[in-house]
Amino acid sequence: MPEGDSVWRAADQLHKALAGQKFIASDFRVPRFATLNLAGWTMEEVVPRGKHLLMRVVGPDDKRLTIHSHLKMEGTWQVYPPGGRWRKPGHTARCVLRTPVADAVGFSLGILEVVATAKEDSIVGFLGPDLLGPDWDLDEAERRVRASPDIPVGVALLDQRNLAGIGNIYRCEACFLSGVHPATPVSQVADVRTMMTDAKQLLEVNLGPGRRVTILNARGMPVGRMAGRPGYWVYGREHKPCLKCGTPVRRGLLGKPNGDEERDIYFCPHCQPAPV
Repeated sequence: MPEGDSVWRAADQLHKALAGQKFIASDFRVPRFATLNLAGWTMEEVVPRGKHLLMRVVGPDDKRLTIHSHLKMEGTWQVYPPGGRWRKPGHTARCVLRTPVADAVGFSLGILEVVATAKEDSIVGFLGPDLLGPDWDLDEAERRVRASPDIPVGVALLDQRNLAGIGNIYRCEACFLSGVHPATPVSQVADVRTMMTDAKQLLEVNLGPGRRVTILNARGMPVGRMAGRPGYWVYGREHKPCLKCGTPVRRGLLGKPNGDEERDIYFCPHCQPAPV
């Protein structure tokens, strides 16, 4: 599933291509909105909210709607020249927005819906402070995480109701940087704030082009983008030596206490001792 930085980059690309442009055609390939026609409407702005994309459009009568999408596991938005050939199969397109200067196509979108802009809170109001948004509030994010002291910290960090934008990669990497096993209950984690601050920094350094990396130097600059160098401390590195101590990295599963939403976790058993 895309992380918050991927969604931020998608929103930035779409905003630069479409903001201020009037649609000459639209095609929503989902039953609920198949008859919706936004020709003549204007794209006002495209903004990310955690892992959600919000396209705010204005009609000729000043009516305002928001096109809400979530990429889930396989979704992507791509921008093409007008009439340009798509790089993805046509049958996977869920939304096509055409303007005089660019076409935007959403492929394999996990969620696609249109709501009145005034009712955006009904779809994203549950989200916690956005790590990449102007509403980021470290105190509020910590309060939400600590409200469930028995939950594993790795689960709490991934819960978008606590803080929005963090995904599995940054969850694993933030836990490693703090020397905390992801299965450790929140109540046993002394410094949740540093974990969230690290995740925010890692997201921010990956907003630009290039390979995603989480290994930074003392100046906070990425050092893992050169060919042959690992990009992550532990994520995806099962059986490979820990970059700090040399112990083989392990992979496990972690989800909610009832077994729901299990996801892979990667950790160093030496640097991140399992909770007792």
